[in-house]
Amino acid sequence: MKTEAAAVIKPGQTWEVDLFRPEDAEGVARLFLRVYGEDYPIRTYVEPKRLIAENRNGTIISSVARTQKGDVVGHNALFRMPPYERIYESGAGVVHTDYRGGKGIFTRLAAHGQEVAARQFDVEAIYGEPLLSHVFSQKMCHTLGWITHAVEVNLMPEAAYEKEKGAAGRVSVLLDVKTIVSHPHPVHLPSAYLDVLAFLYQGLDDDRELLPAEEELPSDVKTRIQVQAFDFARAARVTVHAAGADLGLVVDTLEADLNQRGIEVIQIWLNLNWPWIGAAVDILRTKQFFLGGLLPRWFNTDGLLMQKVTGAPQWENLHIHFERAKTLVQMVKDDWREVGGSR
Repeated sequence: MKTEAAAVIKPGQTWEVDLFRPEDAEGVARLFLRVYGEDYPIRTYVEPKRLIAENRNGTIISSVARTQKGDVVGHNALFRMPPYERIYESGAGVVHTDYRGGKGIFTRLAAHGQEVAARQFDVEAIYGEPLLSHVFSQKMCHTLGWITHAVEVNLMPEAAYEKEKGAAGRVSVLLDVKTIVSHPHPVHLPSAYLDVLAFLYQGLDDDRELLPAEEELPSDVKTRIQVQAFDFARAARVTVHAAGADLGLVVDTLEADLNQRGIEVIQIWLNLNWPWIGAAVDILRTKQFFLGGLLPRWFNTDGLLMQKVTGAPQWENLHIHFERAKTLVQMVKDDWREVGGSR
């Protein structure tokens, strides 16, 4: 499908937001290609058959802004990313250039995902990643009641926003979460991050029992990880499903492999359900991994984000609107400095 073959959409039409229908798929693909170009890396949204299949099986739940003629002028989706299958990310948002400028389509799409799609498909929590290259998406997430819990440093490359001219250098994002179904449970707090986690849990829209994390890594448990690398973004996400006394060796091997692939950002997801998570955090910090923040309900129990980036983050280029996020970014920056900064 080529952008030059896309049908012209007349501006100024009335529109409504609704759940995705199979007949919307061609329009969604044309919209992504028009706004982001032929090289858009997440091919599901530019390949209609794949988008229909993903919506059919519930791994993606698309909301669309559709005119009375049936033209698709906006899209946003809920999609699975965390290990726990009932936690969805809200993203893949795009609005036709002629339907921007205060019309509120993007906010309506995200709200529809939260209020209609999530409840219809039994989603238990939603998170979004508002950019720190501008404040618009931060304000939108705040309007929807999402709460900042983590900072993902240098997550996306500048090239991802090249056509929209939306960034200078790699882009950091926040991780904002909205609980839909309450799930109180105990969590263990690493001693290195008692203050920051106490701060984050004060703002959580759910209840937790906060316990110490004083046990050593178990010698009878073998570390088990799952790696998802995004070569276009030069970023990798690593889920630690089990952590044992061999964690340090596993991370060393992992880093060597990812460095060979040119990965510049490594995120590691740990489980705050472990009484030995403090020992795991201490090992990662000796390897210059630094704090990202809290991941509510990530494993159904809460998770902790640790991260490592190549070079120094462009802290001075972050545009942060709300005080909670400003406080957390400073905590993350302080930890980055404490563990030794860039690798």
